[in-house]
Amino acid sequence: MTAILVGIFFAIFGGAALQRISGMGLGLIAAPALSVLLGPVSGVLMVNVLATINAVANTYSMRERVDWKRFAPIAAALVLGAVPGAFLIRAISTDLLLIIVGVLLLIALSTVTMGKRYIPNIEGTVPSVIAGTVGGFMNTLAGVAGPSITVYAHAARWPKEIYAATLQPIFLVGGAVSFAIKEATGAANLAAVTPQTWVVGIIAMVLGIIVGTRVAPRVPVNLAYRIALSLAIFGGFTALVRGLVGMLSA
Repeated sequence: MTAILVGIFFAIFGGAALQRISGMGLGLIAAPALSVLLGPVSGVLMVNVLATINAVANTYSMRERVDWKRFAPIAAALVLGAVPGAFLIRAISTDLLLIIVGVLLLIALSTVTMGKRYIPNIEGTVPSVIAGTVGGFMNTLAGVAGPSITVYAHAARWPKEIYAATLQPIFLVGGAVSFAIKEATGAANLAAVTPQTWVVGIIAMVLGIIVGTRVAPRVPVNLAYRIALSLAIFGGFTALVRGLVGMLSA
């Protein structure tokens, strides 16, 4: 149990710090790690809750750079993807869910890292709603809304100065919606995560925010972003392999 708590601490700490620097990180790093350490249902639920709290702090500190008009249609669409995601969690096995989490992460991250240059310029409400719907589905199932929103933001040519800030309230709504729908549908249970684990997670997140805030001026955003993506890819592979091993050994 101690080793698991240590792993949880560093995953959340690193994710929270990198998110404060680059705009993304907590879900990318913690979701695959906690899916493996706690199981995909409890792990992603914990990420949803912590991501919401983390996004509250980041939204407040970055509020002057948030583009609320760009935020609104994406946030409203998150629930459209969250509902089917919650019902899917109830319908499939843990091992299959781990595989889906891993595959979704790897596809999304591959698109973000290698496919952005091929994405055409898009405008309008419909693409933002689609991005929000996909983000809500992935956030509920895998704890990561960021990749789909990042692809859309790149295609819509969001200015860099508002990108990281506008992601924060989107993550806030996404985490809260995913958590609420899971609880309402019985897809996950907050009590399944032990109090000790919550304490470790919250401490790690707070320390990550503090450290991230202090080092942000000295760390290039692109470097922090690449680190987060690299760790997330590793986590996605880990979740995928663990799910496959579980299914093959069943």
